[in-house]
Amino acid sequence: MPKRVDHEQRRRQIGDALLRIASSRGLQSASMREVAAEAEVSLRLVQYYFHTKEELLLTALGYLGEQLATRVEDHIRALGPVTPRSVVYGTLTAILPTDDESRRLTRAYTGYYTLVFSEPDLAERHGATYPDKIERLLGRQLRQAQENGEVDPRLDPELTTAGLLALTNGLGSSVLGGQRDGRAALAVLTYHLDRVFTPPGRPA
Repeated sequence: MPKRVDHEQRRRQIGDALLRIASSRGLQSASMREVAAEAEVSLRLVQYYFHTKEELLLTALGYLGEQLATRVEDHIRALGPVTPRSVVYGTLTAILPTDDESRRLTRAYTGYYTLVFSEPDLAERHGATYPDKIERLLGRQLRQAQENGEVDPRLDPELTTAGLLALTNGLGSSVLGGQRDGRAALAVLTYHLDRVFTPPGRPA
């Protein structure tokens, strides 16, 4: 009997090939032919599943978001009971490139960011919403932590979250650029998180 094709598996195979290119060589010159070679399939098959390069880029970006979300969930669970503190710590430490998986994810996202610089209309049509979702999620967690007495009520949750995410992204760039290793970056991030989660009157 003819072998049945799992179409979603085949789409992911091609999408994962694009993400490997994004994390290793960038996306500016990634053609459909190059993706086909990376996925070890024919160009015709890539074009069958993805009619345009933009469709492939956006689908692969969705796969990348799923991979990061899984990593975040694993980090939060590893910290024990789910609390505002564990969600904030788990999310930001998962994003930080401290091992092979997180470095791959960070480099792939960097490939997309770099592409947006050269093709700004892509961002206007399909602006990535995942960073905004993370920022809103962490802002809510900080606000809840304030109500629980874990965070100084004088802090602005939204501004604090934006600062922590900017710090995390900056530390990630410093790791990829060789300025510091993952352990040193994690120590910097943890230091600032500990200061946020120090209630008033308690020494940091």
